[in-house]
Amino acid sequence: MSPIGFGLGFAMVCLALALALNLFRLLRGPTSGDRILALDTLTINIIALVVVFGVWERTAAYFEAALLLAMVGFVGTVAYSKFLLRGDIVE
Repeated sequence: MSPIGFGLGFAMVCLALALALNLFRLLRGPTSGDRILALDTLTINIIALVVVFGVWERTAAYFEAALLLAMVGFVGTVAYSKFLLRGDIVE
C-alpha cells in the first residue's frame, strides 16, 4: 500500500470516529445549542469524509457533492439557530 493510500485510510478511520462522537453528542447534548453545534460539526465531518473518498476514488464528482452538502448544512444550521432564538424561521 502506498503512503497516500495509508494516509487516506487513516483519515477515513479518524473521520468515522469523529462522526461517532458527534452522533453521541447529538443524542446526549444537554442543551439545544449543543445539539445544533453537534449537527453542524457532523455535517462538516461528512463533507470531509466525502472529499477524502473522492481523493481515494480519483474522481471530481464527489467534490461537487461536498459543495452541495456544505451549502445545505449551512442553511440548516442557520435555520435551526434562528428557530431556537426566535421560535420562528420565516418572519
